[in-house]
Amino acid sequence: MDDKNAIRKQIKDRLSKVSIPLYEDYSYKIAGRLFEDEAWKQAQVIGITVSKRPEVDTYQIIRKAWELGKQVVVPKCYPKDRRLSFRTLSGFSQLESVYYGLFEPIESLTTEIEANLIDLIIVPGLAYTREGYRLGFGGGYYDRYITNFLGKTLSLAFNEQLIPQFSVEEHDIPVSKIITYDEIINIK
Repeated sequence: MDDKNAIRKQIKDRLSKVSIPLYEDYSYKIAGRLFEDEAWKQAQVIGITVSKRPEVDTYQIIRKAWELGKQVVVPKCYPKDRRLSFRTLSGFSQLESVYYGLFEPIESLTTEIEANLIDLIIVPGLAYTREGYRLGFGGGYYDRYITNFLGKTLSLAFNEQLIPQFSVEEHDIPVSKIITYDEIINIK
């Protein structure tokens, strides 16, 4: 696990050096590639996190989904049982700041959506291999959630987040695709 923590630190350091103009430019280009992707075009219900820098900006993606009449569902973490659920989001006013400054849906204003109703989950992470394995933020929430998820998964990443490898464990589940600002990596 020390290996993974060292990689997390290294990637966070790398991302902290990306200037705001480059961060905005790269996020915009990644979103543009996503909007051209078939998985995005076909999805009616999209699971996506509300980003926090240095993650790829998802606010513009959420707005675009709303414009296109897609349903947006965002994750809510339940740390006690280390569980994740997705809840509807129809306005940013339905969010509250929780752990580590992350924004999550306010339960009284949103509705939980079952996994089988989600067409596409945009899976967050800190580092990715070209084989689709991702190193998350350490909670394992997404690996547990997508274990039995039957819809499509993909990740959005800056080139700075691509690494040759890390030790993959039995519970690690690869995403089907990684979209960066200059390429789309199809895995399966």
